Amino acid sequence: MRLDDLVLLLKPSDAQQADLDRLLADQQNPSSPRFHQWLTPEEFGERFGLSAADHSKIVAWLVAEGFTVRERSRARNWIAFGGTAGQVAKSLRAQIHRMQVNGQTHYANLTEAAVPEALADVVNGFLGLDDFQPKSMAHLAVPQFNSGSSHYLAPDDYGTIYNIAPLYQAGVDGTGQSIAIIGQSNILLSDIRAFRTRYNLPANDPKVLLYGTTDPGFSSGAQLEANLDIEWAGAVAPKATIYYIYGPNAFTAMLTAISANLAPIISSSWGLCEVNASPVAYRAYTQQANAQGITIVSASGDSGNAGCDAQGSEYLATRGRAQAFPAVLPEVTAVGGTQFVEGDGKYWASTNSANFGSALSYIPEAAWNETGPDGLIASGGGESVLYARPSWQTGPAMPAGSARLIPDVSLSAADHDAYLVTYLGGTYGVSGTSASAPAFAGILALLNHYQVSKGLQRQPGLGNINPQLYRLAQAVPEAFHDVTSGGNIVPCALGSPDCLTGSYGYRAGVGYDMATGLGSIEANTFVTKWNTPVNGVSVRLTVADSQVNTNDPFNLTVQVTPASGSGTPTARSSSVRAQWRWARCR
Repeated sequence: MRLDDLVLLLKPSDAQQADLDRLLADQQNPSSPRFHQWLTPEEFGERFGLSAADHSKIVAWLVAEGFTVRERSRARNWIAFGGTAGQVAKSLRAQIHRMQVNGQTHYANLTEAAVPEALADVVNGFLGLDDFQPKSMAHLAVPQFNSGSSHYLAPDDYGTIYNIAPLYQAGVDGTGQSIAIIGQSNILLSDIRAFRTRYNLPANDPKVLLYGTTDPGFSSGAQLEANLDIEWAGAVAPKATIYYIYGPNAFTAMLTAISANLAPIISSSWGLCEVNASPVAYRAYTQQANAQGITIVSASGDSGNAGCDAQGSEYLATRGRAQAFPAVLPEVTAVGGTQFVEGDGKYWASTNSANFGSALSYIPEAAWNETGPDGLIASGGGESVLYARPSWQTGPAMPAGSARLIPDVSLSAADHDAYLVTYLGGTYGVSGTSASAPAFAGILALLNHYQVSKGLQRQPGLGNINPQLYRLAQAVPEAFHDVTSGGNIVPCALGSPDCLTGSYGYRAGVGYDMATGLGSIEANTFVTKWNTPVNGVSVRLTVADSQVNTNDPFNLTVQVTPASGSGTPTARSSSVRAQWRWARCR
């Protein structure tokens, strides 16, 4: 049996990892000279990858074992190769077996792969030894346009509800920006074109790229997910270039997108239980993405605080509290779900516009939870069982504890108002955090466009936006709709892990909560106020001399500007001296 899409993952040394951690912190610290100083994949490899000589030795070992080396990452931190199951059993000591799981035939290695002792310190694991793939989080519904209390979201509705329309009117439409969508199925361009024609969006075909050698073809659920992600990322940012990278495994597609440095935004609507996803191996690559200026957004999951239980098919959670991967990674922005609560308000027109829009204004939201006869269906969120609380998620406004919390933000995800998509030539409604993630990726493309067009940064790319997200929530709370009702509580089987009362999860509340995060996005304020500092002032250091030698004098300007109002900001001279010492050493 051929295994042609294997990947050998390499890891940095302890010293390299410590250096990378410092760099990532500095890149998101506005006071640091390394703020937003992104690396290319090659620069990342020089600092944090394997040496060229050692990398070549591993390639030579694979070739000597009879494998075919297909691709080497630009950062020298993974190698794609292929061979037979027999070669894997002989060289990696990992026998491949077929098995029946829930009525489906799969293959997998039943023991961990092994490598020669000389390589043990640099090998981080392997991908492609099994066909247990990440799962899509999309739910399909047949839309009944504006029927009863249900409405279906067209792109114009989104622009109205989340106040994106003023950005479009100001010319902020994603021009010059790009988004990478990852997937596990081929697509029909005719669907994407029909969607854009139907909703009067400009023609803009995605750029489709297959990684590896195995085309998975057309898979119904995966193809629906791909259409949803491509159509809605492109609907929110209509002029942005959409790259679609696909293959047998969406997570391997993400590695390819990071190595190729295709786009400053990657959107993933695929997930696994956090404890089943080789978390240490994958985290290294999300850190690489951040260092290159790439923002990764991911669906937070659709089974409430039971991220290891399947959404929409299981009626009781049985596997305990856990979160969805990769959303739970600190280097990823987790996007949860809300649902609209119209009450007695008039938020929808009785007829559709020429673009099929009918929303009249922002609609109040609650945490998304439609758990019922169709199984567990609720916004993923809660405490990670693996990852520590990052520094930007601490403070008196945050829940107590020491674990990473998700989601970070949320957008509409309910069946109640499903997203319109074109799929196999027909019009359908799709719901889930699978929809909120690519929509948020579109908003980030508009943010990148605004930043570049206003001269706030020279090129697109925000890296890990989470630190600034939480700063913005303090500095400009009106950039978010604080969702304070509902929750993601789901029923659980008594006696199963963590199930003491028959249910678990979290209620939405004032400020951050583990059902909706910081809330949903008020897009115009979110984009135009993104750079507002939380401390009320901005500090900018400028060195007039382009190059100085040791002990040479130089000119250093410190500009302190109030964020709003009047007055003269002050600063302790010691902070200036610290920067002077850095510049002197530099």
